[in-house]
Amino acid sequence: MSDLDARLLAAHAADDRSALIALYAQAADEAAEEDARAFYLTHAYVFALEAGSPQAEILRDRLVALGREPPAQAVVDNCR
Repeated sequence: MSDLDARLLAAHAADDRSALIALYAQAADEAAEEDARAFYLTHAYVFALEAGSPQAEILRDRLVALGREPPAQAVVDNCR
């Protein structure tokens, strides 16, 4: 198990949302494949949304850049 995996497990056990956001974002940065990056970014994004963190917008932008989340205007257009 890597140090990052151990830190993720510890953050989950402690329900440390700030750490989970940072650690999942770090895992995305270190991931070798796009699917893995998107997986980790999605987790970081969900924890950021739940925590009301300002990082949510940055994480969402990263998901948009990967084509895993629609651009904001597409969401607005779909709501009309």
